[in-house]
Amino acid sequence: MMKKPIKKMFRFLLLINLLYVLAACTGSNEDVVVEEDSNDANEEASMEPITFSLFAADNNPSWDGMNSPVGQKILEETGVTIEADFAIGDPKERIALFAASGSYPDLILPKGDGDLLVDAGAMLDLTDLIEEHGPNIKKVYGDYLKRMRWSENDESIYFLGTAPVDDEYWDAGNGFWLQHAVVEELGYPEIRTVTDFENAIREYYEKHPEIDGQPTIPLSLLADDWRMLISVTNPAVFSTGGSDDGEWFIDSETEEAVFHYRRPEEREYFKWLNHMNAEGLLDPESFVQQYDQYISKISSGRVLGLIDAEWQISDGQRALREDGKHERMHGTYPVTLSEEFKHANFQDAGYLAGWGIGISVDNPDPVRAIKFLDWMASEEAQILNNWGIEGEHYTIDEDGNRFISPEEREARLSDNEFNRRTGIDVFTAFGPHFGNGVLDSTGQPFTVNTPEQLIENYTAKEKEVLENYGVERWGELYPQADEFPVKPWGAGWQINWDSGSDIALTFQRGQDIMFQRVPEAILADPEEFDNVWDKFMEDLDKIGVEEMENEYNELLQQKIRLWND
Repeated sequence: MMKKPIKKMFRFLLLINLLYVLAACTGSNEDVVVEEDSNDANEEASMEPITFSLFAADNNPSWDGMNSPVGQKILEETGVTIEADFAIGDPKERIALFAASGSYPDLILPKGDGDLLVDAGAMLDLTDLIEEHGPNIKKVYGDYLKRMRWSENDESIYFLGTAPVDDEYWDAGNGFWLQHAVVEELGYPEIRTVTDFENAIREYYEKHPEIDGQPTIPLSLLADDWRMLISVTNPAVFSTGGSDDGEWFIDSETEEAVFHYRRPEEREYFKWLNHMNAEGLLDPESFVQQYDQYISKISSGRVLGLIDAEWQISDGQRALREDGKHERMHGTYPVTLSEEFKHANFQDAGYLAGWGIGISVDNPDPVRAIKFLDWMASEEAQILNNWGIEGEHYTIDEDGNRFISPEEREARLSDNEFNRRTGIDVFTAFGPHFGNGVLDSTGQPFTVNTPEQLIENYTAKEKEVLENYGVERWGELYPQADEFPVKPWGAGWQINWDSGSDIALTFQRGQDIMFQRVPEAILADPEEFDNVWDKFMEDLDKIGVEEMENEYNELLQQKIRLWND
């Protein structure tokens, strides 16, 4: 058996190896009522000013330090200043650098690359800190706290999950998006399959080759770095009956996984994108444009169709709303390759605990840090992060309920600078928090969202379109959660593996191949598509894709046992 010091050195060398590889490659629930929380532990905390450095793998364009009203309130209540650094480009490179250097920010949100830090010994086990100083953390997570355990062999809690707890989903987050003007002019046709989607785009495009004096773009995709997964490859899974398990398709019946590109059904989806390109219906800049260019196009109102996640196109939608171009905003439809498939956007994954915020071994005051995270989990902090400052962003009505004025609500929906200006929703990921549908100790929702409010937030044009489709919310067009089994593994993209393992290296090589072959296949002459795709499959075979799948399936079964013991 390898001695521990030697094993650590071995892992360190593997991390250095990985760094060189990376450098080379770079170029629904019932309402829950929460009792009033106890802040006794935090009341004892020192209020002496302290600054914590923080690195987050996701960019946060609304970050303005602690200068916003919400930021100032957090500083006032905790004495904590956050100096944040957000990833630009691939966050794995920065995280690998941290791991290789042995020098870490005080707080880290690494998304899916926490394994690099855990393997390097960078993260503190939070178990005892939570037990001693985290009453609000325990209250928010409840039984979900055990889902924070790292693995069967290591039950340490290194990261606190930042996904909302007990969140209810009322609208679709993923789908095929069409401008309201398109479906309105065509008499609200059924948009169920890729053929329906294509026909609607084609017919409207032929009638309107220009919009506001600019060339109409029938369909645009985004392939800017990791965002290609969201707009180009993830939809291949959704459109062929799968849910979001990242780069894996996991069969709900057999609980077995495959690298999802190897499914014959997905081959046909990518062949359809190839066809859209050959027909001149795909934006020729889809694989070269950057994110800001993509959003700019959406904001102009000339992109008829999108295939993407709501959070990725929201800035474009908001800009259209702000400009009063409501007919040029997009509705989302549960499109699949054919009617034999059901769009599984609403399949229940339970609480997703794998990604979150952790305290590094370099943190100068871990107790103060966990007390800060615990305060962020308090009822007071959650109301602050969701609603803002009383009297400034919301008021209390005569019945004692929080109330947002119509003007303030419209600003939330159409002002791209709202979050930066106010600090609302900017600090949410810095602590455990409840999701939509959960009620606080006064019986009011923690978040500003309710199904009724969601409908009220729609523009008049959206409501008109939805009425013509016989529903009140976009989510009602989709198959509902009770049509699918609950996934006992959560989400496949949250399953951890050792950063220096065979599966990690093979997976990275598979990603490199995918980033080359998928665009090549979509942009190829139609008669060449099959040859390119066959080469893609051969490339995967050569790197040992089946062995990688076997290793992943072992980890999958471990996760199922860990979460369901």
